[in-house]
Amino acid sequence: MGIFITFEGVEGCGKTTQMRLLKERLESAGELVTATREPGGCPIADKIRAILLDAENSAIVPLAELLLYAAARAQHVQEVISPALSRGEIVLCDRFTDATVAYQGHGRELDLVVIEQLNGLATGGVQPKLTVLIDCPVEIGLCRALARIEAVQGAREERFEQESVLFHERVRAGYLKLAAAHPDRFVVVDGSGDVLETEQRVRAALAGRLPLGDAALLSTAKAS
Repeated sequence: MGIFITFEGVEGCGKTTQMRLLKERLESAGELVTATREPGGCPIADKIRAILLDAENSAIVPLAELLLYAAARAQHVQEVISPALSRGEIVLCDRFTDATVAYQGHGRELDLVVIEQLNGLATGGVQPKLTVLIDCPVEIGLCRALARIEAVQGAREERFEQESVLFHERVRAGYLKLAAAHPDRFVVVDGSGDVLETEQRVRAALAGRLPLGDAALLSTAKAS
């Protein structure tokens, strides 16, 4: 079996960039890597993503939102994640079940027990070996996220960026609570600095944590 690693964090924390940099380092070391994201990662799940992140769909009720995430995840796991792991690849995923706990559980304040049951059903028991939580203050993250959205041409995925600061504070607190409850799986990295600073922190946090023959590359690789 392969290795499943997820990246989590609030909007604009830098997790997507850091996941890409890790993918490049692992591939340069000869590892086979599948990089994917949630919601999305395959055609059907991408269509659900378009619904979930479109700000015009602000009328989606929390329960419908939760069920859409579960539907997208079920398709994604069966079509992308499980097959890649069966091939022995390293799978890097931008958000996974922890995002649902943080956003729909703590952010929307839905029942955490129900969310746990849905996550288990949607994943079929697939769980990450390691989760990198890129943490930064909500104000910093939202400023970055909004700047990124303004620079993008085409579909604007900004439904969550339009939520209140209080919502995002609950999400961040939910993530930190998850990390404290699962220290064997989570590594928490300060993402308040620039890309290079955060990359160096990610390498230091992952050194010795990946069950790879050349895990030392994470602490010695040349900065991108």
